[in-house]
Amino acid sequence: MSDPHVRSRRVFLRSVALVVGGSLLAACQTAAPTPPTAAPAAPAAQSAGGASWTVGAVMPLTGRYASLAAQVKNGYDIAFDDLNKTSKIQLTLKVLDDASDATNTVQRIESLTAGDNPIALLGGAGSDLHAAAAAVADKNKTPYVGVAFALWSVHQRGLKYLFSPFPKSPQLAKAVFDMMDAQSPKPTKVAIFAEKSEWGAELDGLWQQEAKTRSYEIVADEQYTPGATDYSAPILKAKSANADALLALPSPPDGMAIAKQMKELDFMPKLAYMIRAPDGLVWGANLTKDGDWFVCAPGWHPDVKFPGAKELAQVHQTRFSKPAEVLVGPAYSAVQILFDAVNRAGKPDRDAVRDALAATDMMTVSGPFKFNADGTAPAVTVMDQWLGGKQVLVWPKDQATQPLDYPAKPWNSR
Repeated sequence: MSDPHVRSRRVFLRSVALVVGGSLLAACQTAAPTPPTAAPAAPAAQSAGGASWTVGAVMPLTGRYASLAAQVKNGYDIAFDDLNKTSKIQLTLKVLDDASDATNTVQRIESLTAGDNPIALLGGAGSDLHAAAAAVADKNKTPYVGVAFALWSVHQRGLKYLFSPFPKSPQLAKAVFDMMDAQSPKPTKVAIFAEKSEWGAELDGLWQQEAKTRSYEIVADEQYTPGATDYSAPILKAKSANADALLALPSPPDGMAIAKQMKELDFMPKLAYMIRAPDGLVWGANLTKDGDWFVCAPGWHPDVKFPGAKELAQVHQTRFSKPAEVLVGPAYSAVQILFDAVNRAGKPDRDAVRDALAATDMMTVSGPFKFNADGTAPAVTVMDQWLGGKQVLVWPKDQATQPLDYPAKPWNSR
């Protein structure tokens, strides 16, 4: 792990001032401790030269990742409004849609870089899209801050400009087995439904390693093509093997299809864990009670015990008339980190911003962050469970509002 110098700074959420460390950033102004509101505030100061600096974001606003990207964008929108109030350097966000297609991601980033000369880039959602985006950002020597992706392998490619304050696959794999180990009696037979993708293969291998180390039996290890419509074969294999835990990482449409077919085929293990698919409120809206007892690991929950999280949830409710979804917090955190780095860099120089990001050491609404040399940052691996049509924070124990409801209820007793 890298050991960047500790720098004290002030983290703002709307007009709530949160002091981190001992001294204030000279680049920031003090905000009055009044309750947050949903209305955007006027900029507090102009950046050097009297104009805003542009931050670009290429996001899957349409396509299979759209429900995830919508959460991320909401977090960005609130954060830019909040943090521009107190930032000496003003940042303007420009967003382009890549329609959940990695080829589009590359093209849109190239277009943004050539046309708008962004000081930095923020990502959207989906590991495959982030991998493509991070590579082209690095080629163009543009700092890239990405959340809503857990792919770890991209951080092993020597990308100098990639930063991701979000749990990665090794953390996710360890956390779910830690949670299973904590149950009594714990599940023993594990089924894996792995998407045929780089991230699917990565998590599949890590889950197998954890299972072997902890003496779990893998009774089904099934791969499927993203966008498939028939999941009966892997479901029936897991059911016939009496799997009492399911580990999967489907996109939202695929995950909802899997859940529906699990009900049709009467398969519900004691623990049903899906990364990605159950993250958004659309899961509960579409599946209603059939979406209950599924567990997800989205990186955040409005009830986390970090400064500003509760206020962010209140602002989101006021502004969007719905609860803050679980990717809103990580998105807000990414912007907190970027604003902090830009103000410390103090000039519109990408390498200066990149170096400031590497020296990050601060508290956010998702917890404390300090980047490793590969651009990863140890993050609290939050897990939520759908119960009664809502997401409940169940892991880790020091953050949980209630224990995991285990074992899951069979379909016929709901």
